[in-house]
Amino acid sequence: MLNDKSALFNLKKCHICPKNCGVDRTKNNGFCGANIYPKVALVSVHNFEEPCISGTKGSGTVFFSGCNLKCVFCQNYEISQLNLGKEVTPNNLANIFLKQQQKGVHNINVVSAGHFILQLKEALVIAKEKGLSIPVVYNSSGYERAEAIKILNGLVDVYLPDIKYFSSEISLNYSNAADYFNYASKAVIEMYNQCGKNVFDNNGLIKRGVIIRHLVLPNCRKDSFKVLEFIKNTFGDNVYVSILRQYTPMYKAKNIKELNRRVTTFEYQSVVDYFFDIGLKNGYMQSADSAKDIYTPDFDLSGLD
Repeated sequence: MLNDKSALFNLKKCHICPKNCGVDRTKNNGFCGANIYPKVALVSVHNFEEPCISGTKGSGTVFFSGCNLKCVFCQNYEISQLNLGKEVTPNNLANIFLKQQQKGVHNINVVSAGHFILQLKEALVIAKEKGLSIPVVYNSSGYERAEAIKILNGLVDVYLPDIKYFSSEISLNYSNAADYFNYASKAVIEMYNQCGKNVFDNNGLIKRGVIIRHLVLPNCRKDSFKVLEFIKNTFGDNVYVSILRQYTPMYKAKNIKELNRRVTTFEYQSVVDYFFDIGLKNGYMQSADSAKDIYTPDFDLSGLD
């Protein structure tokens, strides 16, 4: 894992993500809060993903701790910012994937694992050698290097990235990442290059492809328009778009005036209308009752025994 000759993949001077912190992760934590071993906060069967992912038996989620973004509204801040979790080896992680498969879930859903992408690759190789056969879903913030995503080629079946922002000003203010769109746009293009158009089975479950998530934020609907335009101009109808209405003021957002409210019906519906106005067709929408904190998982280290 540490012997790759590429500077990008040298955890002794880590540049695996856009933050370029250069930390020796064999000795210290990087900007993302991670060191050499993956840290996991929850292993669960999740029923609240897009219908083609959760299906009837649920998605086998594995939530990773730490993050290279500092989103002020993060609903998973306990693990992304406070770094709650338990360290596991790649071999342990492979066994977790296999145990999830034994539960009968439709897929393995790795959530926010970009800062552990080398270890994830190792774990997936081990798991597939031991019989992992269900689709692997890579659930991502989108803030990743395209070069890093390339190492997962052939190991991931479905990419589920966010494209959170188009504006560098908004991404700086809300996620401390002025360069968010520059990296996310390239990363998602690489994801599409690997998996191509979506493929579903006879039950409507996704087997391969890309679903791009976009969370509508208060006062940011025009930025949402720009994100949708990028998707349309880059991918046409070849990816699905999941327009999320689940924004709930959490974490630091409770103390930020413009973020301390839910999205209005007008704001959300205007983004949905724009989706159709520019010729997009394939995707998912959410109802107003999705904006509740009850949908946030309880990160109690379940499934790590």
